[in-house]
Amino acid sequence: MKITLIQSSIQWKEADLFRDVRVRFAPSPTGYLHIGGARTALFNYLFARHYKGAFILRIEDTDRNRSTDEYLEAILDALQWLGLSWDKGPYRQTDRSELYNARVKDLLDAGKAYYCYCSSEELEDKRKRAIASGRPPKYDGTCRNIKDAAGFIKPTVRFKMPLKGETVVDDLIKGRVVFDNSTLDDFIIVRSDDTPTYNYVVVVDDIDMGITHIIRGDDHLNNTPKQIHIYEAFGKKPPLFAHLPMILGADKARLSKRHGAASVQAYREMGYMPQALLNYLVRLGWSSGDQEIFSLEELVEKFNLDNVGKSSAVFNPEKLLWLNAEYIKRYKPEELIPLVTPFLNSQGINCDAFDTQWFSAAIQTLQERCRTLIELANSLNYYIVEDIEIDEKAGKKFINDATKDYLLAVRDALVQLQDFRAAEIEKVFTGLMSGFEVQLGKLAQPVRVAITGNTVSPGIFEVLGLVGKEKSIKRLNKALETIG
Repeated sequence: MKITLIQSSIQWKEADLFRDVRVRFAPSPTGYLHIGGARTALFNYLFARHYKGAFILRIEDTDRNRSTDEYLEAILDALQWLGLSWDKGPYRQTDRSELYNARVKDLLDAGKAYYCYCSSEELEDKRKRAIASGRPPKYDGTCRNIKDAAGFIKPTVRFKMPLKGETVVDDLIKGRVVFDNSTLDDFIIVRSDDTPTYNYVVVVDDIDMGITHIIRGDDHLNNTPKQIHIYEAFGKKPPLFAHLPMILGADKARLSKRHGAASVQAYREMGYMPQALLNYLVRLGWSSGDQEIFSLEELVEKFNLDNVGKSSAVFNPEKLLWLNAEYIKRYKPEELIPLVTPFLNSQGINCDAFDTQWFSAAIQTLQERCRTLIELANSLNYYIVEDIEIDEKAGKKFINDATKDYLLAVRDALVQLQDFRAAEIEKVFTGLMSGFEVQLGKLAQPVRVAITGNTVSPGIFEVLGLVGKEKSIKRLNKALETIG
């Protein structure tokens, strides 16, 4: 016997293959949204939008011991932050128990599932004996043909899998994948505590929600033959499957916390921009020519499964950092204000009183230099705070007796300056350079350290203009006091 799921475009007309597309993203609220999960959500979102279909959000929370409302809210928040809006849902599996119970009864009545009375101790003993004799550790079907209650323990419900033949999946990404039915056991679909299991409920949900395409990580590929047979037991044609290669760390192991940040929330807290993270994730396994940077609108227009690679992608934090810096450079300064404000607020800085024009001008001087929003917030700090701390090494080198006369002259000239703008400040420095017969660096570097606390900043004229006259004079006086 050969049971085959035909998915190739040879059997499906192209017009039917992507008609009335309905896809779903179905995370489990047992942790924060993983980078791999975010990529799966993104690919489903783009696929739905490209084919003008529906993107459905479903929460798979049947693991009640590990699922929490906190993680659920974090996942929803992460998806909203990324801009991946869903059309239907979120649906929670814990709210759909009546449907699952009814469908289990249908399978039992049709003889396609059965009660299993084997205890956990018996199952463990069967597993050990199978391994010892060189057989795969699968359930041996002890209860497969029992008609009446065979014991006093609360039974599980197992699904009857075919004992012979093959299940063939023509995956839209991986191509033809063949499973030997003799290696597949009668798996549990309802536990002894009456809670349904993953492989069962996802099929019931996908049938009920009319899912046409299942795009997910290839760690689910081994679940596919089990799910196919449940579809067929209900008399339904399975959706089309597309299994995405895994995301790996630099050591070629599956990406995890030991490789660094692995959740969307972590990158958000580190000052990454949602558009940069989306752009990076889509390039982990998908391409469109040599283009590196895409808007979301471009991705919707260009995305298809034909350009998804079959090999695992390696996560490169440096490439993501570069891409984030590129997005910061490309944004208009005023567009960065709402993005950087939360990071300034976390430092106790109230941005509400800032003039928008001043705020934008300050950001513009720094956005070419900063790779993350945290770096941008930290760099903006010396424009905003009343007082700054001077780096010890920079202070020793540039705030000393050798620079005292320069600092005095700049301070006295700035005190007299009425129009405190960069262009007028530059004229002051030009006159002092001529008087001292020195290059700009001799004057600018000690002033820079006095004003910003360090040796690196945007142009000193722009910095002074943005810091403002009052705070600039105050900081110069403090620097002079340290010289004595």
